[in-house]
Amino acid sequence: MNILIIGLGSIAQKHIIAIRELYADAIIYALRSSKNSEQFENIQDKFSLEELNVKPDFIIISNPTNLHEEAILKSIEIGCPLFIEKPVLSELNSSSSLSEMIHKKQVLTYVACNLRFHPVVQFLKKYLIENKSIINEVNIYCGSFLPDWRPGKEFRKIYSANAEMGGGVHLDLIHELDYCNWLFGNPMETKSIKRNVSSLKINAIDFASYHLLYDTFTANITLNYFRKDPKREIEIITEKESIKADLLKCTITRLDDHKIIFEQPYQVKDTYVQQMNYFINHIKNNQQPMNSFDEAVDVLKIALT
Repeated sequence: MNILIIGLGSIAQKHIIAIRELYADAIIYALRSSKNSEQFENIQDKFSLEELNVKPDFIIISNPTNLHEEAILKSIEIGCPLFIEKPVLSELNSSSSLSEMIHKKQVLTYVACNLRFHPVVQFLKKYLIENKSIINEVNIYCGSFLPDWRPGKEFRKIYSANAEMGGGVHLDLIHELDYCNWLFGNPMETKSIKRNVSSLKINAIDFASYHLLYDTFTANITLNYFRKDPKREIEIITEKESIKADLLKCTITRLDDHKIIFEQPYQVKDTYVQQMNYFINHIKNNQQPMNSFDEAVDVLKIALT
């Protein structure tokens, strides 16, 4: 298996570990911007697409979000499946033209949102289908401390903290919008507040609040970069019960009687392995995976509302 990676940062390393666990003999190429870039074991550096002497089985696009458009354009011409790290783009200007090109070239696409493979989210997907209760309210919260994300690095210099690089909590933590959309469907209307007035003093958005309006309920989503005690939870209030899903503890509790209805050992790396396996199996079967380019653009529209 031949794989090309565009963007060899921290998220790419997670995808590489997943590939190695599934296919130890895979040949991985990396498109590098400079010959002075850091070298990685068992990764073959290429400095232009013309240097590739094989057609990749698929391409991973994991460079900074503001560079996705250019990378997608180049990759479409190669004509192999695309595994695009979230968010799919940093803005919507080119989304329609890229979509047309993807469909014209019949390129299979998947936008990587690994939390769809989190055990709690997977359980909720089935639970909501099986328990057909009227939902009255959904509250989703994700807060963590940006300076802790990449120890040893000046947090104000990483892309997450810089709007011009496609950073901002509304894009970095688009997972919450993505799985909300996956679990409950497209909202009828979206309202949002986005700010960057916290003590972090960065130029990217560090707080975002969304209200997604559905037929019978509203989903409220809060995202931030400045919470020192991390919290990632989903609260669902139905006509029959209230449940709280804790993605960090990997538990789901029924709040009415405090009974744990789901609990499972969990490591975040497992979601990357499961995600990669899912994607590769769809390539082998020539089947379009969930969360195509177009689906991811729909979620991006919500994020940018």
